[in-house]
Amino acid sequence: MPTIDFGFRELEIFSKVVDLGSFSKAAEAVFLVQASVSERIASLEKKVGTRLLDRMGRKVIPTAAGELLHKHATLILEMKETAQLEMEKFLGLKQGDISIGGSTIPGEYILPALVSKFNKKYPYISVQLNISDSSDIEKRVLGGQLELGVIGSKSTHPNIISQQLWEDELVLAVPVNHPFARRKSVSLNELMDTPFILREQGSGTLKILEDYLRKSGQDGTNVFQVIARFGSSTSVKEGVKSGLGLSILSIRAIETDVKAGLLRALKIKGLSISRNFYLIRNKLRIASPSCQAMLNYLLATVSELKK
Repeated sequence: MPTIDFGFRELEIFSKVVDLGSFSKAAEAVFLVQASVSERIASLEKKVGTRLLDRMGRKVIPTAAGELLHKHATLILEMKETAQLEMEKFLGLKQGDISIGGSTIPGEYILPALVSKFNKKYPYISVQLNISDSSDIEKRVLGGQLELGVIGSKSTHPNIISQQLWEDELVLAVPVNHPFARRKSVSLNELMDTPFILREQGSGTLKILEDYLRKSGQDGTNVFQVIARFGSSTSVKEGVKSGLGLSILSIRAIETDVKAGLLRALKIKGLSISRNFYLIRNKLRIASPSCQAMLNYLLATVSELKK
């Protein structure tokens, strides 16, 4: 029987096809054109001597032989990554790439400036910042697409390590021409008949707001007359400025508009809403030197950005 042999790159490509269930998605992930991925898989199947993948319409699934190879490929690639990371850590390398994620508020209003400062300290580390809602960032950290995440609510997943970062306050955002604009605070009862804009499901801001309202004896955000849900704090803020409705947002999201005289930030009587942002990472992954440098840097900013 001929010897079966293959290289790390072939296993990496094969694993990506299995993990993503798609040749086109795998090609994008490994930085190859789709035709090249197909050729590599065909070559691997020839070396192994059997079919490894079945094409079920647009979906690609492993055969029994493919499942066996994928199980071992995953272990081999994890061992290779572990060896690389431990060698880099031993040598103290501070160069490379890191992908981090931020939920809307830290991603749009805090992290960009911090990444700029980080770059001056570590000019040879390239940072890719991905912005999404808190639940999506957590999923991507767990899935290995992101090494670190900064989200607006504490994770309860057993494989996530959460470390507290910066404080935040949620306030009522009101346009300057609104009847409430000259006041410092309003009651919750006054808001129940007011058109309201909320964030989408999965938002850390929405989750915190829901929790506070329920703790105060209310039926969550059902107390509001919700006329729209938007996918980012920026779009909610623009909706408020246009007169579509009021909203409860992070003070960080509206402070520039407040200073410019475009919005007012009001308190809600009897409902002081504060929260923390959390740095999250997957405890099953070894932090690369680049990741460790970013992690240490973000934790060191806590006193600097504390409100």
